[in-house]
Amino acid sequence: MIDISILNRLNAGSAEDRLAELPRVLAETSFPPQDERMINNHIHTQYSFSPYSPTAAVYAARAEGLATCGIVDHDSIGGAREFIEAGKIIGIPTTIGIETRVSMRETPFNNVRTNNPDQDGVSYMVLHGVPHDSIDEIQNFFEPLRQRRNERNRKMVARINELYADRGVCLDFDRDVLPLSLALLGGSVTERHLMYALAKKLSTSDDMMEVYDLVGSLKKECIPKVYIDADDECPSLSEFVALAKRTGAIAAYAYLGDVTTSVTGDKRAQKFEDSYLDELFECLAKFGVDAITYMPTRNTNEQLSRLRALCESYNMLQISGEDVNSPRQSFRIEKMNDPQFANLIDSTWHVIRHEHGQL
Repeated sequence: MIDISILNRLNAGSAEDRLAELPRVLAETSFPPQDERMINNHIHTQYSFSPYSPTAAVYAARAEGLATCGIVDHDSIGGAREFIEAGKIIGIPTTIGIETRVSMRETPFNNVRTNNPDQDGVSYMVLHGVPHDSIDEIQNFFEPLRQRRNERNRKMVARINELYADRGVCLDFDRDVLPLSLALLGGSVTERHLMYALAKKLSTSDDMMEVYDLVGSLKKECIPKVYIDADDECPSLSEFVALAKRTGAIAAYAYLGDVTTSVTGDKRAQKFEDSYLDELFECLAKFGVDAITYMPTRNTNEQLSRLRALCESYNMLQISGEDVNSPRQSFRIEKMNDPQFANLIDSTWHVIRHEHGQL
């Protein structure tokens, strides 16, 4: 993680304040050389859940020697313009997108666990390479969905209070959860925000690392007990693909794969889509999904070989990125040093060219 004093400076104030502060921080900074192999298209910011503002996220990516970086907040693309401008100031190419949960009710996977640890019949999907003139349309599309999500968030807060009543926990969504988010600026409120609010009640430490560690533990242990299924806040698969086509974005399914040991420590050992991956690809192709996004360090070589062969068979673009939403996580994907993943570097530049209408 970048120095806490720099993080605080690049997190403070409005987007305009942060972008104005960035040149002053850069004047005090000596970056390492950029490594052309180091790309990450899956960075979260405070517009969903993360210790980083969009400006701080771009700075941190460049400070770790990345050649490009990409934003994909949950249910919000509100941080995209700040992310783009920070990239221009720092001199690192960026790409923008949005991650969301999509209902599989129109598909054979309506009652099946795909890539969502919390719920059957709902899959994580990503819009990558969003053209910049489509930012407002996509943000407006998700605005009512964020409001519906908050209705469910309030109900989960009530369950948290019941579960932790014997420890004196009494969370109020408006008082304790909303201020931890950028919801009033178009950001989303996620389950991690609920766990963050709970962690701040349970923890006696002000150390950010310790609080975020507790968030990870609570996500694994508490969420299964208080989770309420998402329903009308999730666009259907056909609606999601139609939005991608209408706005010129790339519709991608986020492959997870069966989990044995969680890299980030916040996922239980669990089976996901590996048992029916062939059928899932057939379904995704039928609905017009363009790409698969995956995280090379989170899967075995056997999983990746099978996944990559299916991508080639269905002519789906392969996009790589590693979730960044915690201060202990690196922005670098060291597995990109393996020559077999050179195609993921090429596809990143493809996404950037697509985003800028250069294809």
